[in-house]
Amino acid sequence: MFMNFRRIHKCQVVQLLTACMVLCVVMVSWEELDHHVVSHMRSYTYRYLVNSYDFLNSSFNITSNRHRKDGSTNGLVTYPYLINHPGKCAWGDGKSGDDVLLLLFVKSSPENFERRQAIRDTWGNESFVFSELGATVRMVFALGVDAKRRSRVQRALLQEDQTYGDLIQQDFLDTFHNLTAKLITQFHWVHEYCPQARFLMSADDDIFVHMPNLVKYLRQLLSNKSGVKDFWVGHVHRGAPPVRRKESKYHVPYDLYPWPSYPDYTAGAGYVVSGDVASKIYQATQVLNSSIYIDDVFMGICAKAMGVSPQEHVYFSGEGKAPYHPCIYDHMITSHGHATDVRSLWQAATDPAVYGKARGFMGNLYCTAVRAMMLCRPYYQNSYSCMAAFT
Repeated sequence: MFMNFRRIHKCQVVQLLTACMVLCVVMVSWEELDHHVVSHMRSYTYRYLVNSYDFLNSSFNITSNRHRKDGSTNGLVTYPYLINHPGKCAWGDGKSGDDVLLLLFVKSSPENFERRQAIRDTWGNESFVFSELGATVRMVFALGVDAKRRSRVQRALLQEDQTYGDLIQQDFLDTFHNLTAKLITQFHWVHEYCPQARFLMSADDDIFVHMPNLVKYLRQLLSNKSGVKDFWVGHVHRGAPPVRRKESKYHVPYDLYPWPSYPDYTAGAGYVVSGDVASKIYQATQVLNSSIYIDDVFMGICAKAMGVSPQEHVYFSGEGKAPYHPCIYDHMITSHGHATDVRSLWQAATDPAVYGKARGFMGNLYCTAVRAMMLCRPYYQNSYSCMAAFT
């Protein structure tokens, strides 16, 4: 009896110590656990069971007296243009509108000249798209003012624009917390200077766009006799919870957004909307305040208020970089995280030999197997989903 009692006692002590260790770990990492598990459970419950965002119009009305971190009122703020090109979408006479298939609005920072130049030389090359693909595409870069207000940076921007004529700059500091101001700039500029564009694409300056595939995709949409309405496509985030960790740059406090879930939105790295949606978002920015400084989320709030929902496209990348392979290039639309390799990727992805890999039954079978092995691994889930392998 004495030996059995000792064994039981030791077992209980071990269990107690184990429980204490687990409790300590949970307490230490609770905030992280709450963000990744509890907040997502709350968010998905709200998104799929309650699924009501009726508070948007009332809570984000422009008369709201909320304040930014810098203390300014979150009403409708319009910034003057420092650099502008009102005739970018017009013919030479500056009056007649050109038939613009796609307006590319690339969000860039003042110091990112090399990224802008790489885009001009590759997927953003208007002349290439017109001569090789027969499509009229216009591209501009959206900029604020250098955060350190360095005069040499502004002089360099003026010289750059004099050479290329594709910069749109407004007088606000180009910082993370002003990304929403940059988003508002793009929709106001489209409304004012390029309303005839069939589609608008918003993109970061570290994104790669497979322009031949994108143009083909948009033309297929236009071939539908019913027309293209309420179209918003990209990598969709559904039921995403606000980040409450103060150390995160995506931190959103409860007093700014108290609800457990954001409306559905697309990753801001790259998405496409039809002309009518661009007009609706413009209208929304006129009546909703811009207190949310995460531009992707603000886009979702505006779209939800206007009755527009995002559509998932498996070959629009999220925050991740797509794998490099000819069988991926054959379907690729966007890939994120290309600050230095845009030129080499463009050369590889648009090589005519790429398309020969997937022709015929055996070629399709081979590429499906390759894509499945690549995309169905967790590493690439933030770029293309596993479903993309079979699409």
